[in-house]
Amino acid sequence: MQHTVETIPRMRVPPEWIRERATVSPVAWQPKVDLDCADWIMHGKRLGSIGRGIAWWIGDWVNYGNAKFGEKYSRAAQITGYDVQTLMNMAYVASRFDPARRRVPLSWSHHAEVSSLEVTDQDALLAYAEQTNLSVRGLRDELRARGLKPDNRKKKNSDNAEGKPPSDGAKDRVVCPNCGCRLGTDEGTDTAAS
Repeated sequence: MQHTVETIPRMRVPPEWIRERATVSPVAWQPKVDLDCADWIMHGKRLGSIGRGIAWWIGDWVNYGNAKFGEKYSRAAQITGYDVQTLMNMAYVASRFDPARRRVPLSWSHHAEVSSLEVTDQDALLAYAEQTNLSVRGLRDELRARGLKPDNRKKKNSDNAEGKPPSDGAKDRVVCPNCGCRLGTDEGTDTAAS
């Protein structure tokens, strides 16, 4: 008999049941016993839920620590093992979307793409992405098509539209909306949320 996700009844599974059947480490998932298809699907659902939620959870955790304890990103980086820029991205996106506005069918990356927009534009674009099953790349293209996001792809010629280099020689700057930290971008470095 073939099992599909739809034929497996939804049930609350105690964590002990999962631990008895598989081990998880920072770099691996390994079954302890021979799993049947239903067990394999149950593990996949759990792993998928964790994978889709982790950026939200960490962003909310960082924001809580910043508000409650005045913790800095460097401390959060030491605790979690994530680099400071990744934590800044997670915290920023989480701060831009109240949990009630986060769309479960869409990834954190979908939300990150529209996070800098006004709330009404965020909601409209996320609704469109959900209705049309847009990938993150498709949403990024839609933002560009609507003129809401500049085309940041590197051009072979770094001169401006008039064919002259920028007069002030200043590098692009990224400013964290939470702490105000200014980060310079180097050629080939992407500081935008992924």
